[in-house]
Amino acid sequence: MVSPSLIAVAVVPLIAWRMYSRMRRLIGRQRSRLWRHWAALILCPLLVLLLAMGALFSPVAMLSLVGGVAVGVGLGIFGLRLTKFEKGDTMFFYTPNAHIGIALSLLLVARVGFRFFQIYALTSADSPASMQDFGRSPLTLVILGMMMAYYATYAAGLLRWRQAAKAEAAAMAPVTPPA
Repeated sequence: MVSPSLIAVAVVPLIAWRMYSRMRRLIGRQRSRLWRHWAALILCPLLVLLLAMGALFSPVAMLSLVGGVAVGVGLGIFGLRLTKFEKGDTMFFYTPNAHIGIALSLLLVARVGFRFFQIYALTSADSPASMQDFGRSPLTLVILGMMMAYYATYAAGLLRWRQAAKAEAAAMAPVTPPA
């Protein structure tokens, strides 16, 4: 049987590399891709609904999730105001505010790291902790609600910006008179 410490040694570098590449992508100019925006706009609210179903019978957990979603929507709107938008000849680009995305990512990493620490270092045979407790934790639900709402709100704003930029370009296009 594989020991948990061996799994951690194998998984931690993979997680660290993914977080590094994710944060690196948050910092610079990005090409706007419709499929990514639509995926975030559809999947993030679905994940919030799944979390809400798990928190349904715990008023504290549900309130935490709702509070996190409210903060995430506010951060998404604020983040859109700080975003630099660019329209190329055929492509769209945006530069998000790096501080918000990195802060949310670090918050999630810190929460997951602390939870793994709790599970492996602080649990005893008398009080076993499970990963199900992690998903029901009010602190975890606040963080996940913030992230999911932020990404969904941000994606909706990017889609709206692209639509407005296309309409503006169409309005500025020269009209050829009918023959």
